[in-house]
Amino acid sequence: MPITLFVSEGALTDTAQTEVFGELTDIFLRHHNLSGNAFLTPNVIGEVNEIPRGKSFAGGKQADIAIVELKVPSFALGTPEQKQSFVADATDAVLRAGRGRLGRDRVWVNMVYAVDGLWGVQGQAYTNDQLLHAVSQAAAA
Repeated sequence: MPITLFVSEGALTDTAQTEVFGELTDIFLRHHNLSGNAFLTPNVIGEVNEIPRGKSFAGGKQADIAIVELKVPSFALGTPEQKQSFVADATDAVLRAGRGRLGRDRVWVNMVYAVDGLWGVQGQAYTNDQLLHAVSQAAAA
């Protein structure tokens, strides 16, 4: 499940970017009770994209921002409670990593649901059902 962290240049140190990405991965897995899942854990991938200084905006004005974006199948974070908890925990993780350089009002979290059947994992296109089965089988192993 790809995670992308977009962050204004200078808002997070290189070390903080690495640490918060690991924390976001852990938060995602924890909210699914899948920490350590042999199939899913190595497939939570992603990147940090730094937005050049002066090229990030809020309310039409230059501002330091952070955006956590997940690309997930339809069953991910399936309940309103899971969504709320993930958003709260992810926001807090980014704020801690920013050490005061970002305000809560400048951290966004969103999810994009992938089209069923287009989960390309390890060279195989999975449907949502196949993906859920693979994750479930690994959890049972």
